[in-house]
Amino acid sequence: MNDARLTTQALVIGSGIAGCSAALTLADEGFEVILLSSGPALDTGNTALAQGGIVFHGPDEDPRLLEQDIKRAGHDYNYSRAVRFISRKGPQAVQELLVDRLDIPFARGNEPGACEWDLRLEGGHQEHRILYCADYTGRAIMDGLMAAVEKSPNIRVLTNRSAIDLLTSHHHPTQLQFKYHLTNQCVGAYVLNEETSHVETILADFTVLATGGVGQVYLHTTNTATSTGSGLTMAYRAGAWCMNTEFVQFHPTALYHRAERRFLISEAMRGDGARLVDSRGVPFMDRYDPRADLAPRDIVTRAILDEMLHTGEPCVYLDAARFAKPHSGDLKTAYPTIYKQCAKIGIDIEKDPIPVVPAAHYFVGGVLCDIHGRTTLDRLYAVGETACTGVHGANRLASTSLLEGLLWGRSAGADISRKLSAHRAVPRKLKDSIPDWNHLGDVRNEDPALVQQDWSTIRHTMWNYVGIARTTPRLARAADDMRSLYRHLLDFYKRTPLSKNLVSLFHGCHTAYIITMAAHRNKRSIGTHYRVDE
Repeated sequence: MNDARLTTQALVIGSGIAGCSAALTLADEGFEVILLSSGPALDTGNTALAQGGIVFHGPDEDPRLLEQDIKRAGHDYNYSRAVRFISRKGPQAVQELLVDRLDIPFARGNEPGACEWDLRLEGGHQEHRILYCADYTGRAIMDGLMAAVEKSPNIRVLTNRSAIDLLTSHHHPTQLQFKYHLTNQCVGAYVLNEETSHVETILADFTVLATGGVGQVYLHTTNTATSTGSGLTMAYRAGAWCMNTEFVQFHPTALYHRAERRFLISEAMRGDGARLVDSRGVPFMDRYDPRADLAPRDIVTRAILDEMLHTGEPCVYLDAARFAKPHSGDLKTAYPTIYKQCAKIGIDIEKDPIPVVPAAHYFVGGVLCDIHGRTTLDRLYAVGETACTGVHGANRLASTSLLEGLLWGRSAGADISRKLSAHRAVPRKLKDSIPDWNHLGDVRNEDPALVQQDWSTIRHTMWNYVGIARTTPRLARAADDMRSLYRHLLDFYKRTPLSKNLVSLFHGCHTAYIITMAAHRNKRSIGTHYRVDE
């Protein structure tokens, strides 16, 4: 067998909650799956970093209340069918996979006769409906998912793999007849094996994009190094429709401290009563919104930015010591991860206010898909943060992202299973006509200084011009800069042997360009797309 040419029934690119949920659903139905991770393990993405929790439901809660909260946070820019789907089917998915099957140790209530769970309240929510594990909910969920994936005989995990491009019937076959077909189909992907430096051809009957977010194109982000928007760019180049890519959510409270990745200070702290204060210790959110510190993230983020511009201070502060009253005891017990991280830089959260600044956190838009994860490109699915399901509209409601990834991963897995059961495989002749990677570049000019400079240009341009507050001149300047850099990198990419650094840079630059152009086109200021001059 050719080690550089693999065949599978389903290829899942990305191993967070969405990718693992899709893979497990398919494997449980008896289908073979290749699951790719760009890191050395399955947990190197953003899921493991999630602190706050996952949306469930309150005792006897009407799902319409959650619908209202999602739409209010999303500025009613949401897709109603998707909102209805997550509000009604999401809690069931949590119960079946995370509680009943994986036994994730969510916090339980301790009052006799009350709800079984200790449910949190977060910004934008009317009800206490958030399941959590202290402040490491994502870590606990990933541990459960990884254990289940490792036990499955139908899932082949390939680590240290960077997807380069999707394979399609209109672009790649050597036989002309397939290019005449009206329907373009995704038949797998070219993938860089970082251990061998070889490009593998992975052919699949169905492909699932679960590659996560785009935070690394910004100067300050809570995201992992793998969050370069690779799924978005691959789908875009393959011809899949992408939507709402101008909407990037900035988390209002990231720890203000020099670091490669901004450490997140969970919104759950504000749900427990912590308040944002200025350098004098005076709370300020009441001046910006009647919901004060529990307003949706886009509002809180802009309020913090306004305070910083007004005072000239480099940050604001989250005061949990004076105001927070966690359900589960003291701050150290309720937020052990935050407590330890802050202690490393000399901050005692039980005594000191925490310095915080906004940071790029969540990609609201992405590859357009329906409630089954199906995209406009046949045989291609998108789930999790890389997808635009329409749930979030113009701004994401807190703790809905893990739920969306879980539900859409399962839904995509179930839909693919139905199609595989109906024998909807890619014809063998089409698979055989897909050539292996043929890269002619032989100019070894990947200078680390050039790569770092290009990343610096991308991140500073996006932060300053396509960040929290946008204007027409800023966006026009960013469009020119990103267009020029993208053309330069496209040429460089063709002439230089591939590496992970080069693939990531190319994806990151293209992602930045896609976001910038969408922001430039959208003249309406709404949600996370905040245009100062409109």
